Amino acid sequence: MPIAMITGGSRGLGRALAAALAGRGWDLVLDARSADALRRTAEELAGRYGTRVVGVSGDVTDPAHRRALADAARELGGLDVLVSNASALGAEPLVRLEALPLGGLRQALETNVVAPLGLVQEVLPLLRASSAGAVITVSSDAATEPYGTWGGYGASKAALDQLAAVLGEEEPGLRVWAVDPGDMATGLYAAAVPDDSVPRPHPESAAPAFVRLLELRPAGGRYTAAALLDTDRRAER
Repeated sequence: MPIAMITGGSRGLGRALAAALAGRGWDLVLDARSADALRRTAEELAGRYGTRVVGVSGDVTDPAHRRALADAARELGGLDVLVSNASALGAEPLVRLEALPLGGLRQALETNVVAPLGLVQEVLPLLRASSAGAVITVSSDAATEPYGTWGGYGASKAALDQLAAVLGEEEPGLRVWAVDPGDMATGLYAAAVPDDSVPRPHPESAAPAFVRLLELRPAGGRYTAAALLDTDRRAER
């Protein structure tokens, strides 16, 4: 069975993607900071789909935790896909740059850029050994659009996009994709803009785009979930 590692896998998009892959027979290594939420997610997915689901609780900014995730993948037999989904905003709720705490910006950069690279460095031998090794970094439209109050978070995601692009150049044997899932009703968004009452799609609506990406295996680069799902819709016509 193929094996995927998903950070931030106990809720939101990470959980939705974990469920989508488990439903297709993937074994999983999941990460989250909440041990209880992660345990419940792992038990539920393993029980529902009959796949192996290992939860390793901790903070992705901790090098020891990243090593533990790599060890968990080795115990399962390797790694085919790494999904860097765990994210930090830098301020909750979001604020203008003039009020953004520099410590918060450092946290966003540490979580959204440094930790994904550190995890890549830990699992790169496993991905290289896979016949279908791939890295997916979860991006945002805030990485490319100048939305007010989203400056710190957007800057971190823009840096992650560049990191993914360079990794793809340096590792031609891997597929490296940055994916913008679009607006979603997640806990992260609620923390970012708590007074926003506009209905937004659930993360489950974006998960099929990631599955489609793994099925199509296009050239490395930056994709949007909307475009990937549109490809699916055109193929059905």
